[in-house]
Amino acid sequence: MSALELTVSQLNEYVRRSLASDPMLRGITLTGELSNFKRHVSGHWYFTLKDEGASIACAMFRQNAASVRFAPADGQRVRLTGSVGLYVRSGSYQFYAERMERDGTGELYLRFEALKRRLHAEGLFDASLKKPLPLLPCGVGIVTSGTGAVMHDIARVAWRRFPGMPLYLCPVKVQGEGAAEEIAGGLRLLDALPQAQVIIVGRGGGSLEDLWAFNEEAVARAIAACQTPVISAVGHETDVTIADFVADVRAATPSAAAELAVPDRGRLVADLASGSTRLVLAAQRMLQTKRQALQVLQARIAAQAPEGLSERLRLRMEALQTRLNAAFAADLSKRRQRLEAAAIRLRSSGPEQTLSRGYAIALREGKPVRDASTLAPGDGLTLVFASGGAQATVSQVVKEEEAWQPEP
Repeated sequence: MSALELTVSQLNEYVRRSLASDPMLRGITLTGELSNFKRHVSGHWYFTLKDEGASIACAMFRQNAASVRFAPADGQRVRLTGSVGLYVRSGSYQFYAERMERDGTGELYLRFEALKRRLHAEGLFDASLKKPLPLLPCGVGIVTSGTGAVMHDIARVAWRRFPGMPLYLCPVKVQGEGAAEEIAGGLRLLDALPQAQVIIVGRGGGSLEDLWAFNEEAVARAIAACQTPVISAVGHETDVTIADFVADVRAATPSAAAELAVPDRGRLVADLASGSTRLVLAAQRMLQTKRQALQVLQARIAAQAPEGLSERLRLRMEALQTRLNAAFAADLSKRRQRLEAAAIRLRSSGPEQTLSRGYAIALREGKPVRDASTLAPGDGLTLVFASGGAQATVSQVVKEEEAWQPEP
């Protein structure tokens, strides 16, 4: 008999029909705790329902979700009614919920919320208490299991980023009875180690029960008491513990914690070279600026030197003397020109011109005679001609209204 040959789609479809036709898998009720609850933009809900021993993927379509009268959230205990089916495309087995009812809140989740509220009220989550991570630690302390993959992941990332970076492992139990006390003790031990300048505390992913040691008060208070910066790296990115709230920095995964704690040596070297170049250029620019300022000061000092000042004063005095001489010469020339013009006007308006035309000036006792009535016969006169002069005696005086006739 030859084997039946099927495609993957055919096989998944056969299984889906088999599950759908099984009356035992329809109309059943499951009770458990919600986790990874997500609301899709389509209105469908996707989540996981789990108990102490197992979990199952669940989906609740929009038309059924609309009938739920409370807001589902991780940690809540619920009762689901629905059927088991198979999602053909991925071949995943899941529970399709048609109805959801409250069944109380998970005990662990209640404890988690109670401790979270109490520690928050005490201020252990205060951002002002968070310590910065060192740029280049001398070494990294690690509190985790000595046999798990977490240590190998951290070492791989740390030594890839900075070969030879010292790592100090304090192996502890990360789940089960006594795990919280061991983790707290490991934190105290590495906090007292000077070589460990940053501490990573964490483990791989797991259920709320698996991660519960990192929700214990002893671990939270040990982290808060550390003087050394602490990076919490518990579980996967979606897992949140009390340790994450108290730690100085939360990392999504242990590998991410290693990247936060250990710098990239290559980038540090490149940044150092770049910074050195910028420093040299800045020093050169500053030196050039100072040199130019010094040259300006030297020029000012030289300008204020006695010999320079004396030379400038001499040159200034010479310039002033030249301007004074030029001004004096110009003023003298203007005065000479005015004097010559005045002399010309004087000559043109003086007696010389009159005398040259045949007239004479009569003087008595050195003063010109302007009116004949002031004379008397016998008075002596001096007659001034254009050339020379003569003495005369008045023999006759004629008044202005009388016609003057010379004596025969």
